[in-house]
Amino acid sequence: MTAALTRRHLLAAALATGVAVPLGAGRGWAAAPARLTLPPPTGPHRVGTVSLHLVGASRPELMVSLWYPAARGAERHPVAPWMTAAPLSALLVANGFAADAAAAPWTAGHDGAPVLRTPDRLPVIVFSHGAGGHRSETTVVVQELASHGYVVVTVDHADAYVELPGGRLRIPDDDLPVTPWDHARDIRFVLDRVEDLAAGRNPDAGRRPLPARLGAALDLRRIGMFGWSKGATATALVMNEDRRVRAGLGFDGPMQSGPPPADLDRPFMLMTAAFSRAAEPSVEEFWTRLHGWRLNVQADGARHGAYCDHQWLIPQLARIAGMSDEDVAGWIGTLDPARAVRIQQAYPLAFFDRHLRHRRQRLLEGPSPAFPEVRFIP
Repeated sequence: MTAALTRRHLLAAALATGVAVPLGAGRGWAAAPARLTLPPPTGPHRVGTVSLHLVGASRPELMVSLWYPAARGAERHPVAPWMTAAPLSALLVANGFAADAAAAPWTAGHDGAPVLRTPDRLPVIVFSHGAGGHRSETTVVVQELASHGYVVVTVDHADAYVELPGGRLRIPDDDLPVTPWDHARDIRFVLDRVEDLAAGRNPDAGRRPLPARLGAALDLRRIGMFGWSKGATATALVMNEDRRVRAGLGFDGPMQSGPPPADLDRPFMLMTAAFSRAAEPSVEEFWTRLHGWRLNVQADGARHGAYCDHQWLIPQLARIAGMSDEDVAGWIGTLDPARAVRIQQAYPLAFFDRHLRHRRQRLLEGPSPAFPEVRFIP
């Protein structure tokens, strides 16, 4: 979101990391340490991942992760955590809790595994997180795309909870506002580094070894982007200035920036919830500026985090913490978490398959009996 990070946003971030958080001041309970889980991806490929440290003369240093289909033997490589311990601890400490209250989930990604050898290069998708978020917040979507043959690049912006090399911790600073335009500039810098990878260069500041076949796997003619909240706004801004991005997907973005997103002639899909076109004039205004293929879907009962990992992780925390059904609904709305996961896995994949792989997707042509809670907003 574009607003400054509030205590509630911090709590939501802490909840999303699988951390035990009290429901009210002065409540004196302590949850046993627990490691939460993520649903596995459904695609035919194993998943690999690698993190890079990017440094530019005119940009803040960034941590990014690349997720990709991995070759046989990926299981010999360690599984990557959803979030490392230092930023997880920062989220807890910021809210007055023990740093080791719970452990973040493991992902499906095998760190440093070689890339699957395929006849053709793989389409590339970049992700921009929300305000005060982190690059892990849509891991369900990210590893789903990778398991179906995409390379996905996730970015920690300057307003992220992130651990930098050497154990340096960076957390959001309300006194240093980060705008959607800042996110957009970061993404364009990252796209330049993706081009370096495709050309056989290693953009990592520490020149750490790259997974085998990573650069050769990237298809720079097929690049997409998606983002959540402020990252959704940034997706539109990137597309306004950079034609390398062929298709954009926004998860409940407010579409507020100065200047705002301009007209677009390339495919864009809105998955709305709190920032629907009816509730947010800037989203409706953006909709009128879409002159290419466009689609707006919305899941009944969805809240702002419905298309992120929050929807799956918070109910697990609720069972540990003894949260009431009313408390849980206050965080995630009434959209069933298992249904939310299926929506997160199906609709982004269908969108990018249609516009980066040019495969017909009946799921995008109208309401589906498989997803009765998803409405098409004309």
